[in-house]
Amino acid sequence: MKYQQKDFNEGLRVKIKRTERVLMDFIERVADQYIPVIEEKDLDFEARFEKEGTNPFTPGYTSSLSVGIAEKGGELIDLHVIKIWVCERSLFGVPISKALPGSKITGELLDESIEEVKEEITEYVKEALLG
Repeated sequence: MKYQQKDFNEGLRVKIKRTERVLMDFIERVADQYIPVIEEKDLDFEARFEKEGTNPFTPGYTSSLSVGIAEKGGELIDLHVIKIWVCERSLFGVPISKALPGSKITGELLDESIEEVKEEITEYVKEALLG
């Protein structure tokens, strides 16, 4: 869901932070849950929450979840990334890094509900690890 800078408010900030926190906790639980399968199949599994920036309403701030599965000490088998929030500055729809006259700051929050994202992650991990 896209937000214009005029829509940036404390309610949206709370929603972003809550979504990040809930999904970060969930991804850690999923990783712990599948440790026996990962070890049995001799795979490397990494699930993490990544964030760049400190203020969600500043261009350049991004938060996402990533789940990666690789052969033990080797090649990446699969990577799944879910963007939670992205804030950027753009001019005529093209992302830019500098504040130019006429540029706009927008943010995009994932469209799915937290429950839908949890289901997506669980299905992805099950399919990737259990076939």
